[in-house]
Amino acid sequence: MKRAALALLAFLGVACIAAAIAVPTYLVPKLKVVPLDLDITSVATSVPDDGDAGNRFPATILDRCSITASRAATLDVHLTQQRRSVIIDPSNADQATLQSGQTLQIDRTRDAKGKESEPSMAGADGERKCDDGLLNATVDRVSVSRKTAAPNGAVSSLQVDAVPEGGNVEDGSVKIDDRQGFQYKFGFDVTKRDYYYYDTTTRQDAIAKFVDEKTINGVKTYHFRADVPERDLSDLPNPQGEATTGTILNMPAKWWGIRGKGVKSSDIITMHRYGKAVRNVYVEPTTGTIIFGEEEQEQYFRSPDQSDDVPAAVAKYQLTALKGKFAWDDQTVSQQAERADKYLGQLRLGGVIVPIILGILGVVLLLAWAVLVWLGRRRDKDDPEPTDTEPAVGPTPNGGDGSDAAEPEQTTVFPATAAAAPYEQVAAEDTTVLPPLPDDSSTQAIPAYETPDGGQSAWQEPPTEAFPSPYARPQQGAESPADVTDTEAFRAPSDGFSPYVTDPTRPMPDFDRYRREE
Repeated sequence: MKRAALALLAFLGVACIAAAIAVPTYLVPKLKVVPLDLDITSVATSVPDDGDAGNRFPATILDRCSITASRAATLDVHLTQQRRSVIIDPSNADQATLQSGQTLQIDRTRDAKGKESEPSMAGADGERKCDDGLLNATVDRVSVSRKTAAPNGAVSSLQVDAVPEGGNVEDGSVKIDDRQGFQYKFGFDVTKRDYYYYDTTTRQDAIAKFVDEKTINGVKTYHFRADVPERDLSDLPNPQGEATTGTILNMPAKWWGIRGKGVKSSDIITMHRYGKAVRNVYVEPTTGTIIFGEEEQEQYFRSPDQSDDVPAAVAKYQLTALKGKFAWDDQTVSQQAERADKYLGQLRLGGVIVPIILGILGVVLLLAWAVLVWLGRRRDKDDPEPTDTEPAVGPTPNGGDGSDAAEPEQTTVFPATAAAAPYEQVAAEDTTVLPPLPDDSSTQAIPAYETPDGGQSAWQEPPTEAFPSPYARPQQGAESPADVTDTEAFRAPSDGFSPYVTDPTRPMPDFDRYRREE
């Protein structure tokens, strides 16, 4: 039980340390992906360039109702830009497809005479008039890599026309090729370098340059600025492959308000709509979450022909179609800051807190295991426990099975150098210890001594006899083997009696006894 507890302690310690290494290397990369439950709603309103909070009409738009009037007119307005981005199919472990619906609404207007109004919006299936409150609406769909958040080209389209309920959205959408820039979210681990940022208005990638660091709602952000270059919006086709409505106007010079050399008031002058922008985004660098967004949009009509053949009054003319600065409202900023904090908390938990806790716990468990092992070895060394000796199992000299207590061994002592020295000269300590002789019931019979003439010696009856003890007294009247001049056990030398024995394994006769009997 003690060994099992120690093994479990060591296993848990190693497992905790292994988990401390595996969590940041395996779990954190799993967290650093575009979530499939992404749902971002941002609201931006027009704000004055000079920061005058009392300006209720900080933006300017073309009065669409003036298209049918005698002269072009503009309106001072307050605008609200709303955008919601959600995940749609096809989305999987490798990619996420975002659908972002964006609207630009007119909250209130003021004309050149100072008249104010609050336009309303018609229903989805209703007829829109020139004074409708909806200025523009698009639906952007793009597939991005979940690891990098960059477009992967699987889905990339922009819906610019309304589609009846149940209709095919492809009929009202245009495909966008070669989209590269970030748009709704930057990638993870943003650094202080240039990135591509995609602009849906001009349908082009712009370079977003790092500007500085700024803390917004307690979140550190990187500020990037993207200068979107001017582009002729009439070059951006609609789903039918034609110029989008409202990007080309053919109106008399009088309507445009153009006067000058070489220009008649009745001359039809063609103007194209151009667009450019300056976008500022503030990105939390670890998660790529955009905390705050601000942009300056400018769209205007001007002549596409800037050659010397065009009258100067026409070449230099511009009519504002849309001009305004938009900034995310406080609620959107707070919402994005909370989202970034949530992502950061998950990454911090999986990448720092959990590994530290597991690492410390693993070290503590291993130290406890090492201390317990050391204490156990020290206790065994200082106070060794007695060991039980099991008796050997096997046959005993008495024929038992080894279960009884072992009897003390009996030994028979013979002179160690009986063949090399006389019997009387052998020291008592110079002996050789032989195993005890078996009892009569377990002895091995050997043939009786034979006389030189082939007969048996009289003292060795019956034919076989147990090996006697070398110190046993012979029977009365038995003939001594010493009187035999040539026996199997002793062979007399040619010079007479000699105490030396040629075969030390035979028992030594008792010479003194036979001398006494004589």
